[in-house]
Amino acid sequence: MESLTEIICNLKYDLRDLYKGNSHTIEVLPNPPSKFQIKDEHLLSLYAFLENNPIYSNQIVQKLSDIDCTIFEGDLNNYWIDSLKHDSSYAPFYPTWLLSAFCLSVEAEKLGYEQIIDIGSGDGRIAYSGKILGLNSISIEIDENLVDLQEKISDKTGVKFNPICSDATTYDFTKISDKPSIFIIGGVPEIGEVLAESVIKNVLKIERLSKSAFALTGSHSHRKFSRDTTDFGWGPTIKKLGLNIISTHSLPTYWTMDQKFETPYVFVKKG
Repeated sequence: MESLTEIICNLKYDLRDLYKGNSHTIEVLPNPPSKFQIKDEHLLSLYAFLENNPIYSNQIVQKLSDIDCTIFEGDLNNYWIDSLKHDSSYAPFYPTWLLSAFCLSVEAEKLGYEQIIDIGSGDGRIAYSGKILGLNSISIEIDENLVDLQEKISDKTGVKFNPICSDATTYDFTKISDKPSIFIIGGVPEIGEVLAESVIKNVLKIERLSKSAFALTGSHSHRKFSRDTTDFGWGPTIKKLGLNIISTHSLPTYWTMDQKFETPYVFVKKG
C-alpha cells in the first residue's frame, strides 16, 4: 500500500502534467467519500479551510491518480508582497500544500506529540491540520495581515488553532504548555537558519520543553553555496545544536510545484 506521502506526491505529478489553467496558486484535495488515506471527517475539515480562505476563488473537479479530486485556484500575491515588509521576516509567505501540512501533523501525532507549534505559520494551515487531528495547536506569525487571515479562517470554520502575532525569535516560549511538543519551523536553510536556530535555542533552554522536537524545512537546491549542504542544508545547525534526526519526509510545496523533487522536512530533537 502506498504511504500517504507517496499518494500526495503522485497527485502533484498528475496535477503538474494535467492542469490546463493559468493560476500560479493551486491546491488539490480528494473528494469525499474517498478511499484516500485520510478520514472523510478530516477531508471535510480541509475543504472548509480552503473554502473559507480568501486566497482561493475557483474550483475545478478533475480525476488525478485515479482519484476524484477538486483543484482550488487562487492568488498569493497580496499576502506574499505584504509578508516582506517586516525587517525580521526570514521568508516570504510560500505555504506548503494543505495536504502536505496535514501529513506533517499526522507525522507529529505518530511520533507521540500532543502539541504542535507552527512557526512562521502563514495562513495557519499546519496548526489547523494539527487541531483537526486533536492536537493542541499554536500558530505564531509575524505578519499581522496573515494573523488576521488566520483568525477569520478560525472563526468561520470553528477550528480554534490559536493564532499569535509575534516575532518567533523573541517570543516568550514559557507561555507554551508542557505537553509533549513539536515545533514546525518555516524557511529553507538558505534564508531560515537564523529563525530556526533562535527558536530551537530558546525552546531547549526551558527545562520542561527540552524534550521537544522540531521539523525543519529542507532544501534540494542545486545552487553552489559555501555552506555545508548535508541533511538537506541543515547539517551545520543539527551539529551545532547537538540534534538527532528522527524522521524525514518529502512533500510538495508551492515552490516545488514545477520541479521533479519535493521539499524535505527533517524532524529532529536533542540528544
